[in-house]
Amino acid sequence: MIVSKNLETLENSQVKLTVTVSKDAVKKEYDELLKKYTKSAHIKGFRKGKAPASVLEQKFGDSIKGEATMNLMENALKEAYEDVEKKPLPYATPVLQEDENEELLIELDKDFTFAVVYDTMPEVTVGKYKGLEIESPVCSVLKKDIDAELETLREQNSVVVEKAEGSKAEKDDIVTVNYCEVDEDGNDIEDTKREDFVFTIGTGYNLYKLDDDVTGMTTGEEKVVEKDFPEDYDYKDLAGTKKKIKIKLVTVKVKDLPDLDDELAQDISDEYKTLEDLKKATKKKLQENADKKIEEINKQKLIDLILEDSKVDVPKSMLDAEIDQAWQHFVSQSRMPEEQIVQILEMQGKTKEDMRDEWRPSAEKNVKTYLISDKLVEEEKIEVSDEEVDEEIKKQGEAAGMSFEDTKNYFDQNGMTSYLKDEMKGNKLFDLLLKSAEIKKGAKKDYLDLMQNKE
Repeated sequence: MIVSKNLETLENSQVKLTVTVSKDAVKKEYDELLKKYTKSAHIKGFRKGKAPASVLEQKFGDSIKGEATMNLMENALKEAYEDVEKKPLPYATPVLQEDENEELLIELDKDFTFAVVYDTMPEVTVGKYKGLEIESPVCSVLKKDIDAELETLREQNSVVVEKAEGSKAEKDDIVTVNYCEVDEDGNDIEDTKREDFVFTIGTGYNLYKLDDDVTGMTTGEEKVVEKDFPEDYDYKDLAGTKKKIKIKLVTVKVKDLPDLDDELAQDISDEYKTLEDLKKATKKKLQENADKKIEEINKQKLIDLILEDSKVDVPKSMLDAEIDQAWQHFVSQSRMPEEQIVQILEMQGKTKEDMRDEWRPSAEKNVKTYLISDKLVEEEKIEVSDEEVDEEIKKQGEAAGMSFEDTKNYFDQNGMTSYLKDEMKGNKLFDLLLKSAEIKKGAKKDYLDLMQNKE
């Protein structure tokens, strides 16, 4: 079928594939379609399937040529892709190159030539990656860090109880309110009504920012407040407007925090007999967190240095796929329907595309990191045995309270084993890079600043 094919390298890891199909293949495809439709066509003045082919060509010739053209291109591309040097990425759609002013159509007595442009796996040129110099932050867990973590544990083990009747709502109280906008005559605006809305005073997690307005109210109390929203207000629909809001306080609750004592330690885990046991375990956990975070920071510093000295042209389709995955993860983490997320973004003056544009630089960096890591894993001949994978699955299963068999089945059934193996190869690679690097002591970091990536 194919007389010739030519592959031309373009920018951004794109190629242009030009294919020429023989005129014999063109004529054969056209004749077969003509024969097929001659047998089934209903032409006025002729019985079904009895109209001469010439009549069919006169009425539908261009349509048959159009279908033959599409069939030839599809079959020719399948054949060409089998042995072409650079194949299209699985999520890349080849784009047909054609003249805007002229329809691409076969001619029965000529070879047929067409071209497609598509994204292909990019060439990766890795720069220096061994013997790199980095500064590693230093962090020691202090008493204030342990105290803050213990307070968090108290919060997690607290009980929410209703405040005594007649008590006023205060900062950090958990309140339930009914609210709605009212017009100049004091009438409720129906589509703004919200009942049994719960928020914690002081967090600002409510549309109209009613925290200060609710403070000092008692259960059952109702009042109307006037709100003047600034031009830069978080929610676009309210920015620069004045509203009257009717609020009714339904319930006021407060967290009843447990005492910081041996009993709390025992409630948290059977491993702890005393508060001192809990404090020691907390310090150990925080230090492990800090050490792990420092390792992540050091790895990122190495990645940044390698990226600076490497060359990768990321294809658009690969970048778009990474951003698509980030968006799906964002939707999944929010636990809201996508339509609702889009509505919330619109209230903030943003669109889905704005979010995608914000993520584009980090997505491009992620893709480059994947590609360079894969290249280095290949160059360093890093392997992970099935036994090592099973050991990691066993470890993760134990952490989740699952048997090895159940955990392995879960990984296999969800197609996660190969991903785990790739992740383990990546970890081995960066262990190798860290061992070869010259790591100097950097600045001392506060624990909270370190964990929040603050400078």
